[in-house]
Amino acid sequence: MAFLVRLFCALLAGGFLAGAAQAQTGFDRRGGDYLKFEIRSGDPAECAQRCERDGRCQAWAFSYPRSEKAYAQCWLKNKVLPRFEDKCCVSGVRGAGIIEPRKGPVETAIDRVGGDYRNFETLSDSTGAACIAACGGDNKCRAWTYVRPGYNGASARCYLKDKITQPRAKPCCVSGVVR
Repeated sequence: MAFLVRLFCALLAGGFLAGAAQAQTGFDRRGGDYLKFEIRSGDPAECAQRCERDGRCQAWAFSYPRSEKAYAQCWLKNKVLPRFEDKCCVSGVRGAGIIEPRKGPVETAIDRVGGDYRNFETLSDSTGAACIAACGGDNKCRAWTYVRPGYNGASARCYLKDKITQPRAKPCCVSGVVR
């Protein structure tokens, strides 16, 4: 029994179990695919739910759309493989909910609708770095929203806002507030 406890602690400390126990934004799981399909809503929760309903599914990976004409993709997997950091994706194992990063001023999977006074096309970087910089350098800016490519046009867009609006859960977006 002591051996099993030590083994469990070693696996947990090494991140093996911690990574397998939850779904996270910014990670992909490569290999083990047996089914690939489009997610027209662009919501990774739909991919996770599909895995829950399929008896063969042990893990899944979701990729955000990369252009306006493309849809998000979901891969169901017949085994649990290690996760790899990749900002394109969300992945998890069967039975795990989606956990969006909540540290710092960046609000992942949040849209702040309204209050726009300026918007511009920006590079696709999934973190909203250009929005953060633009808002930080403009005294009028109170909040911002970065929209991933494929959700509101072929390119990524940044919306600067002169007022702070209510956050709404949407997989398309990354937002933040300047206090």
